[in-house]
Amino acid sequence: MVGMMGAGKTTVGRRLAPRIGVPFFDADNEIERAAGMSVTELFRRHGETSFRQGEAKVIERLLDGTPSVIATGGGALLDAETRRRIAEKAVSIWIKADIDTIVRRASRRGSRPLLKTGDPHEIIKKLLKEREDYYAAADIHIDTQPGPHINTVNLIIEMLGDYLGVAPADKPRHSESGKGAS
Repeated sequence: MVGMMGAGKTTVGRRLAPRIGVPFFDADNEIERAAGMSVTELFRRHGETSFRQGEAKVIERLLDGTPSVIATGGGALLDAETRRRIAEKAVSIWIKADIDTIVRRASRRGSRPLLKTGDPHEIIKKLLKEREDYYAAADIHIDTQPGPHINTVNLIIEMLGDYLGVAPADKPRHSESGKGAS
């Protein structure tokens, strides 16, 4: 899963993984575990360049492991080798959301180092402009759906089935409430 911070990669990924029968990994959590410190602390102590190098190694390890759902960091695709590995070893899904949604979600946490340097709306707008072409290379593009996150999960399952040419066994039935049957 690729996309901007706050787009919903982790939240959706946590719900998607059990539905398709694989483990879920959040790259930022894996980086924190490997480094023994938070992403914020890593940025503060070592800078973004060092963080991105560690991020690339963690994503490489995850891609070489068992099939899984991986929520990458918003800037993971800045690394050309990471982009190549994802294209080679994974089905990439771009989780998209409008700028106001991203800013609202990303600003909830005080742990977003890139948002601490100015106006979050302007920072997100700039980052999205820099990264959008990388995200757009993803195999599947998903707009976050209104309502519960399961709505986005159901859409991903449907689009993933279409992409892979298979019909999922538990294809959700949509109801007027927008909730799928599971």
